[in-house]
Amino acid sequence: MTPVAEAGEVPRPGRGRSLLWPAAVAVVSAVVWLGVRGSLIDDSYITLGYARNLAEHFHWGLVGAETANSATSPLNVILLAVGGTLTRVAGGQVHPVAGVGIVFVAAMTAVGWAWARIARALRLPFGTAVAGTAAVLLNPFVLSATGLEVQLISAALLLLTAYALEGRAVGFGVVAGLAVLVRLDLVIFVVLLALGVGALRRRLLPLVAVALAVSLPWFVFSWFALGSAIPDTFLIKTSQGAFGEYNYGNGPVYYLDPKRWKATLVSFAPAVAGLLVLLAWLGWLGARRGEAGRFGPVGVLGLGGLAYYAAYSELGVPPYQWYYVAPIVALTTVFVVGAGYLATLARGRAGVRGAAVTVAGLAAAAAVLPAGYLDLQRGVPWTTPPIFGNWSTSADYARVGRAVGALVGDGTVAAPPEIGTLAYFCECTMVDTFADQGRVVPLVDKRIAESGALGGFLLRLNYHWLDRAQQPRPVDYRLQWSWTPISGPDTWHLYSPATGDGWARLVRV
Repeated sequence: MTPVAEAGEVPRPGRGRSLLWPAAVAVVSAVVWLGVRGSLIDDSYITLGYARNLAEHFHWGLVGAETANSATSPLNVILLAVGGTLTRVAGGQVHPVAGVGIVFVAAMTAVGWAWARIARALRLPFGTAVAGTAAVLLNPFVLSATGLEVQLISAALLLLTAYALEGRAVGFGVVAGLAVLVRLDLVIFVVLLALGVGALRRRLLPLVAVALAVSLPWFVFSWFALGSAIPDTFLIKTSQGAFGEYNYGNGPVYYLDPKRWKATLVSFAPAVAGLLVLLAWLGWLGARRGEAGRFGPVGVLGLGGLAYYAAYSELGVPPYQWYYVAPIVALTTVFVVGAGYLATLARGRAGVRGAAVTVAGLAAAAAVLPAGYLDLQRGVPWTTPPIFGNWSTSADYARVGRAVGALVGDGTVAAPPEIGTLAYFCECTMVDTFADQGRVVPLVDKRIAESGALGGFLLRLNYHWLDRAQQPRPVDYRLQWSWTPISGPDTWHLYSPATGDGWARLVRV
C-alpha cells in the first residue's frame, strides 16, 4: 500500500456523492458532445470508417475492399463499433457518429471518477476533482480532436494515476493493458509509473502479467493477421516529416497563428503552469521527502508528459494537434493537484488561509473558465473545431464524397491528401496509404533499408508476416485537388476556414 493508504485518514465520500458525481459528469459531457458533434475532423472519420466496417462486416480496414492496419487506436475503433451498434434500430444501420457520443460520455465519466479518487487519495478538496474534470472536458485541443482517442487517453492517464496513488497493482495493470491499446505510446507513462511508484514496483510481476493478459492478444492477432504488431501509422506519420519549419518540438508555435492563438494559449497554459508546479515539487521532494512523497504518482505522471514530449520531438513527426493531448493532460493534472494542495493550507494557520484559498481558486478558475468561454464564444453547435487545419469542412467533404460514390460505383478512386471524410461518405473503394496496405510496403522497405542493425532487425521482426509482395490496388479514378479555380464536369468547390477555397475534380485514369 502507498503511504496515503496506510495513513487510514482518507475520508470516503458518502453514497450520495459517489453516485451523483459520475451522473453529473455524464450529463454535462452529453451536453458538450451535442455542441461539438458536427465538427469532427478528417482523421476522426478514418477511425469512423474502421468502426463502421467492423460493426457491419467484422472487417478491419478503412474501406470494405481492403484490409488495412492504419488505425492508431484499436481500442477506440472497437468501442466506437460497439457504440455504433448499440444505436442501431432493429434492422437499421450502424451509426458510428452516435457511437462517438457514447464513448465520449463514458470516457469523460471515467475521467471524473478518476479525479474523485485522486482527490480522495491526496486528501484534497472535492473542488479539485471538479476543476480537474472540467479542465480536461473543456480543453480546446482535446475537444478539437473528438472522435479520435483523445478522451480515452485522458481517462487512461487519470485512471493510471488514481490506481498508482491507491497502490492497486492489479487495477493499474488492467488500465495499463487498455492504455497501450488506446495508443501504444502511452507505454511511456505505464513504465514510468510502474517503476517510479514503490507500491507498484513491489508488485511488478502481477502488474505486468495482468497488463499483458489484457493487451497481448490484440498485438499477437495484429502481428499475424494484419502483418504488423504496431499500426502502420507509425511509418506513415514518421515518413511525413514536418509542416514546413514546424515539427512536434516547436509545434505549439505553429498553432499561434491569428485564427488559433487564443485557443492554443488557453489549451497549453495549464500545462505550462503544471510544469512550474512539477519543478517546485521536485525541489520540495528534496527538502521534505515524506510530505512531498504523497504526491509521487502525480509527479511521475508529469515527468511522463515531459518524456512523451521529448520522444515525439526526437521522432520529428508533424505537429498534429492530438499528439499534444497526453502531455497537456498530464501536466494540467499536476497543476490542478497543486492548486488543490494550496487550498488545503486553509486548514492550517489562519495567516495563510486567505491567501491560499485565493490562489487556489484563481488557479482552478484559470484552468477552466477561459477554455469554457472560448468554447462557447465560437457559437454552438460547432461546425469546425477551434484547432482546425483540414482542407475542407466535414460538410463539404461529405457532399463531395456522396457525389463521388454515386459516380464511381464499384470503381477504385485514388484519394487526395485527406481521405477520411471523403471515403466515409463515398462508401466506395477510395485508397491511399491509410486504406491500401500495398501502398505501405514501399515505406516498410525504405525504412528497413535506412535503419541501423538493431532498428532494421526490429522492423523486419515486426513486419515478418506482412505480404511484402502485395502491390498497390489499381485505380480507375483519381480525385485531384487544386488550390486554383477549375471548372467542368465532376468538379466541386470546397471551403475551409483554415486554408480557404479549394477545388476537387474526379478524373478517369
